[in-house]
Amino acid sequence: MRNTSGILLAAVFAALSLLHIYWALGGRLANEVTVPIVGGERAFNPSPLGTILVATALLLAMFTILGQLGLLGEAIPKWIFRWGTWGIALIFFLRAVGDFKLFGFFKQASDTPFAHWDTWLFSPLCLVIAVTAFALVYSET
Repeated sequence: MRNTSGILLAAVFAALSLLHIYWALGGRLANEVTVPIVGGERAFNPSPLGTILVATALLLAMFTILGQLGLLGEAIPKWIFRWGTWGIALIFFLRAVGDFKLFGFFKQASDTPFAHWDTWLFSPLCLVIAVTAFALVYSET
C-alpha cells in the first residue's frame, strides 16, 4: 500500500509538472482558473520562467517521493528524501489551509472561477498530497 500511494503521488507530481510546462509554452487549457481574481483582475500574471520554475519544483518533488520509497538507489542519503518529504507535506498542508484571503480552505473569496476550483479541486488535492507525504514518512520501515 505504501509503494502504491507513493507511486501515485509521484505520478500526480509528474502530471502537474507537465501541465505547468504546457502553460509556460503558451497553453491555454484551464488558464482562466489558475490564478486568484481580485477586483475582476488576476492577482498576478505568472511569467513563463516562473511557471517553468514551478514545473521544476514539482519534478523535484516527484523525485523526492521516489527517493523516499527507495526507488532511486543508494547514491543519495536517505535523510535527504525524508526531510524533503516532510517539506512537501508541510508546504502542501499550508497551501491547503491558505492565506485566509484568496486561496485555501479558509479563503474569503468565493465568487470567482478560481475560488470555485480552489474549493473543489486545488485545496483538497493539496491536502491529499500533504497527508500522503506525511504517511510516507511516518510509515517508513
